[in-house]
Amino acid sequence: MTGVQPQPQAQPQPQVQPQVQTPTRTAAGKPRHLYEVDVLRILTFACVIGVHTTSHTAASDDVGLNALLALLHFTRLVFFSLTAFVLVYSYTLRPRPMAQFWPKRFLLVGVPYLAWSFVYVGSSWLLSSTRRGDVPDLVRTLAEGIVTGSSWYHLYFLLVTMQVYLLLPVIVWLVRKTRGHHVTTLVVALVVQLVVFAGYKYFPASDAWLHGYQKQFFFSYVFFIVSGAIAADHADAFLRFIRVHRRAALWAFAGVGALTLGVWALQVALGQSLYAAGTPLQPIEAVWSTAVFVGFLAIGARWADRRRPGSPVARFVDYASDRSFGIFLSHPFLIWILLYGDSWLEAVVPRPWLTLVTYLLVVVLSVAVTEVFRWTPLSVPLTGRPSLASRAQRRARSPQR
Repeated sequence: MTGVQPQPQAQPQPQVQPQVQTPTRTAAGKPRHLYEVDVLRILTFACVIGVHTTSHTAASDDVGLNALLALLHFTRLVFFSLTAFVLVYSYTLRPRPMAQFWPKRFLLVGVPYLAWSFVYVGSSWLLSSTRRGDVPDLVRTLAEGIVTGSSWYHLYFLLVTMQVYLLLPVIVWLVRKTRGHHVTTLVVALVVQLVVFAGYKYFPASDAWLHGYQKQFFFSYVFFIVSGAIAADHADAFLRFIRVHRRAALWAFAGVGALTLGVWALQVALGQSLYAAGTPLQPIEAVWSTAVFVGFLAIGARWADRRRPGSPVARFVDYASDRSFGIFLSHPFLIWILLYGDSWLEAVVPRPWLTLVTYLLVVVLSVAVTEVFRWTPLSVPLTGRPSLASRAQRRARSPQR
């Protein structure tokens, strides 16, 4: 008698857990573009233009504009936190040998640094009735400007950025070595930062050996570099914290802003000039800049969570983020042109409206100049981005088939 063969029982299939989108990952598990960082970048660069416009147009006795300038002096410190965050975050996603990492980074920052150093030094040389034609003077001034980051008043940003690039292996090593002790690391870095800034501000003899080049060295921004790097190491948890505590972050932003103005007013009352009371390298600016970094990210996170791809606002943010570096490079040139000599603009527009009008003109003109540069073969040296007219860029913009 032939028995019925038992049928093998089907094995239960393991359930696939659906992935959930996180601040740094899509629902498919792929790295997510950090649109909140785009907003942080745009707001910071917009305020950089505000700093330079205000400092060139405000009267020395204008209380309101000098108070505004004190608040805007967070820009360099937030910029270096942003630089460290983006650098470490991108390196963590795609680690590669420094021999591959450095060339691309230095191409997109070092080449514009050299190009714009030449533009600013050369233009100043041509417009000087006493120096024009003195080629050795041009060469000497250009060489000194490149080495010290003093070719123009904003180019030290790029010099310090390149120092951070060179130090990336050390920064990554520090972040990994201190895992489990990052709070302690941040506290130590903050104490060092406050001591350095207190020396710069209140004990000027302590930094005489720097001969006025304090802002050109990375150690003047140690807390901001370290904090940006550590935030990148905890990017998912950090950005989630920003979202959960968005309201508290914005209240802290407002509160520390009021405190900063209070310190500025106190220092004015103690005899400092309206400008000197709000200089960027002082302890209160370290606290204020930290609040701004978190506050701007909170604003950016709110935007990122509500972003509708293809909407006019989304396209504007994408455009502004892409052009921001080129605008940063060129905007002082536009300020220079608008206010050069017996400026027609100063003759037509009275203070304090001159500041607002100059700001708007500089934004419009620098966007236009950057847009023109982006479509030329000189896009990399003049904007730090590949030319939009290149074959690769045209392919990248073409719709996927």
